[in-house]
This record gives sequence, C-alpha cells and structure tokens, in this order.
Amino acid sequence: MIRPAVLALAAALILPPLLPPFYVTLAAYVGLAAIVATGLVLLTGISGQTSFGQASFVGIAAYAAALLDGRPFTGLLAGLAAAGVVAWLLGFITARLSGHFLALCSVAWGLSFYSLFGTLPWLHGFNGIGGIAALPFAPGPRAGLAVVWAVVALGLWGAQNLLDSRSGRALRALNGARLMAESMGVDTVRLARGVFVLAALYAAAAGFLFAHVQRFISPTPFGLTASIEYLFMIILGGADRLAGALLGAVLVVVLRDALTDWVPRLTGAPGSYEAMAFSLLVIVMLHHAPRGVLSLLPQGRAAAPRPAAPPPPPPVQPIAAAGGEPVLLLDRISRRFGGLAANQDVSLAVHAGEIVALIGPNGAGKSTLFNIASGVLPPSAGSVRLFGRVLGALPARRRAALGLARTFQHVRLLQGETVRDNIALGAHLAGRAGMLRALLRLDRAEEARLRAAAEAAAARVGLADRLDTPAGDLPLGQQRIVEIARALCLTPRLLLLDEPAAGLRHLEKERLADLLRQLRASGMAVLLVEHDMGFVMRLADRVVVMDFGQTIAAGPPAQVRADPAVRDAYLGGVA
Repeated sequence: MIRPAVLALAAALILPPLLPPFYVTLAAYVGLAAIVATGLVLLTGISGQTSFGQASFVGIAAYAAALLDGRPFTGLLAGLAAAGVVAWLLGFITARLSGHFLALCSVAWGLSFYSLFGTLPWLHGFNGIGGIAALPFAPGPRAGLAVVWAVVALGLWGAQNLLDSRSGRALRALNGARLMAESMGVDTVRLARGVFVLAALYAAAAGFLFAHVQRFISPTPFGLTASIEYLFMIILGGADRLAGALLGAVLVVVLRDALTDWVPRLTGAPGSYEAMAFSLLVIVMLHHAPRGVLSLLPQGRAAAPRPAAPPPPPPVQPIAAAGGEPVLLLDRISRRFGGLAANQDVSLAVHAGEIVALIGPNGAGKSTLFNIASGVLPPSAGSVRLFGRVLGALPARRRAALGLARTFQHVRLLQGETVRDNIALGAHLAGRAGMLRALLRLDRAEEARLRAAAEAAAARVGLADRLDTPAGDLPLGQQRIVEIARALCLTPRLLLLDEPAAGLRHLEKERLADLLRQLRASGMAVLLVEHDMGFVMRLADRVVVMDFGQTIAAGPPAQVRADPAVRDAYLGGVA
C-alpha cells in the first residue's frame, strides 16, 4: 500500500504545473487542511484527546507571520514558538482531562482566541491584515502549492516515523489504556502533553503557510467552525490512520467548495443552505462509514514475512535481597471505599525465587491488594515496601522502573496492534528516544533493539509465530500470554500475575507453569492471583487465602489445603 507521505510528495511534484489557476488555489487549501488534520490524527485518532481548538494554533502562527512580514524565517520560528508555548501551558490542564471535559475546555480556548484575534487593535480586528508577501522561494501560486504539499509530505513522513516507534506505541496506549501504560512505565501525563504540543505545531506550520499563500488574514478562518471542520476531516477520512487526514481534507474542502457553488444555483435563493447541505452529507457519510470513508476501501494488508528466529532471551537477573529481606512486603494494609473495607490489616511477603499464590472467593479483596502493590491505588492504612524501599505514594510507572511488572484480571491490550507491538510496549523503559528523535527517524538502532527484546519475550512464551497477528484476533487465552510476555519484556524482578491461567487450555497451562518455574529458578519473585486450585497447588511455594478482605490462612499448599477455615470459605470439595 502506498504511504500517504509518498502520495503527498507526488502531489507536490505533479499538481502545480498541471492544474488550472482556480484548482491551484483549491489544492493549496486542501494541503493546508491536511497538515492540521495530520496533527489531529495523532492527537485525537491515536491518543484519544479531542480538540475543538486547533484553528486557534493556526491563527497564532498566521498572525505571527503577518506581523513579521518580510522576515519569513523569523515569522516561522515565532509562530511555532508562540503556538508551542501556548499549547504547553494549556497542556497542564488538558493532559489530565478526557471525554467531554477535554472537549469543553478546547471549545473555551477556541472561543477565547477567536475573540482576541478580533479584539486586539494591533491585529486589526475583523478588518484583517492584507498585503502579506509571498514566500521568497515560492513567489507564485504554483510554487506556493508545491511548497504546501512538500510540507504535507514532510509532516506525514514524520508522523509515520513517530507511530512506528517507542513513543508511537505509548501514544496508542493513551486511548483507553492509560492504566496499563502507566504500569509499563509510561509517563502518560507528559506524553499526552507532548502530543498536544506536537499537534499544535502541525497547526502552526499550516498557519504560517496560510498567511503567505492567502496573503490576507482575518479572525474568521481561525474560529470554532474551522476547528470543527478539521475534526470532520479526520472523522470522515478515518481518524486512526494518517491516510485519513489526506482523504478527509480532500472530502471536506472539495465538498464545501462544490456546495458553496451549486446549492445557491439549485435553490435560487440567498441563505446558508450550503451549510445545511454539507451537514446532511456528513451525517449520511458517517451513517454508512462510522470509522471513516477509508474503512470502506480494501485494506490490502500484505502478508508480513515470517520473522527470523529471535535471539535467545537474556537471563533474568536474580534478586540480591540482603539478609533475606522480602522483595515485596505488604504490612498491615487496609483499603476502604467509603464504608466498605476491601482490605483489612493484610500482611504479605514475597521473597526472591519464590512463587506466592493469593487465593480467595470473588470479592475477597485480591485485586485491590494487587492494585495497592502496583501503585494503582494508595492504601488507607499500612505500608508497601518494595526491594527494601518504603514506597509511599510512588506512582505505578515509578514502581515499574524499580522492576515491578504486572498483568491484569481483564486483559488490557492494544487490540488493533500486532502482538509484537503489544509486547514491545513492555520494553518502554529500556528506550530513551523521545518524540523528536522518532519524528526524524533517528531512533532506528534503539527501535531495533526494543523489537528484538519483544521477539525474545514472545519466543519465551511460545508466541514467536504470532508476532505479526493483531492481538485482538487471538483467543482470550493467548491474549493473556501476550500480557505475560509484555510484562517479561520489562525485565522485572517482581512479577504480579492476575488470573494468568484463566481461559487457557490444559497444555497452555502446563507451558505457563513451566515458564513460571523457570522464572523462579532464575531468582524472580512471583505473586499471582488464581482460581484454578490444581494449577496453584502444583506450582506455588506458599499460598495466602483471603476472605472478606482479611487473611484467613497462609502457608505451604498442603497446609492450606488441609485448613478447615479454607475448606469452608473457598476450597470445598476441591480440597
């Protein structure tokens, strides 16, 4: 499949000498919209942050270019800097918002900037600023069109590089899987702020070009209506794919122009009927293609070549716990939700080279205890000590950096991404390249190393032949194995497994048990929650039993199996 950046570059080379004058201008507007839409694909389609204020950033850079007319390079830098600083400041608010709160916040700043553009006297209000010079290296409309589409190609190339990187995998996890991403060591707030600034810079680049191509600016193109149209572009084209930015820009700009021309002719009456006609067309298109028009086209997914045998996995470093100190120590943990006590004075220790199983009926408080240990929830009372360090309110991503990895009771994967990319997310902390290096494709050596680590982890759990399969296409049992591989990719010293055997067939459970024995032999500490008593009793060194948020028994499997309180509360006839 031809990449969008290649199509944009072809447009930059082919369209300028061929199009009639009117269509040169129209094609330039399509290109400018495509630049903004590319940033929105990253912000909204990939990371899940909805913005109704992108036109504001276009306007900030356009006014900077107009005020610094005659000094285009300075105007470009000023526009990018102003939009970037404003986005960075707004990001302190938006990075922690989601859903309708984020949308309403973006509407508020969009309205505010539109008002500023029309009110500040030195911006000439709604009369606008005219006579802006063309770019010195693109003096005519055709040369301007070539520059616009060259920037579209450059922006798409950078966005594709970003998505094919460590940061790109983390960006996808922002969209509905932030808890999982934090548990893999991703700083989700910083990442959300970063992509917000990046999308603003894309909009600013379009604003700079807009000022020099249009050569006249006023507040109207930078209002809330324009921001909504940019969102329409990615929604109509396909919000989660870069090609959707191109297709959506063509659809919206061309449709809007055609309706402006034809609707008055058909109705024979003045009025804004074209806006109504455009809205009806959008509704019809979304009804038939809710994931964008791009979803109606054949995907043409090429069969990926079978990967070469991955390198052998690196040995897991044994825990050097001084003086037999536990790797994990939960001391008199209590957790209350209002008047409900999920955990009451629960104490538990896990040592290096030991598998401890936490069992109990549904609602006993096991998953709450897991969330406290991993930093998802703070305890109401008690303390958590990890590798000899009292953690306090240390967040999940910082605990991951210390060497704690976990899986989840309900599988948390990026369903549309490959097994390789899902597992590689666990290696996030092993990389250092940020967005800028990824955009410029300067992270390839690091990316190859992270992918090799993911392939090694996949081989360890028996998924080497499924690396290029979308994770959502796997049965539930294998999805759980992907989660375990992702956790192992973090190279942990302590592994928390929440119902790892659920959904696995008998042979898969045996392979999982063999893997956990190997990890134990290497010195790794494992704490698991599991309901399969046969699996637990054959594998665990110690078993801790909870009921109604309290510990009712703890000890070797045989001792726990024989405990009358455990038999009454949980095991019953299985014992």
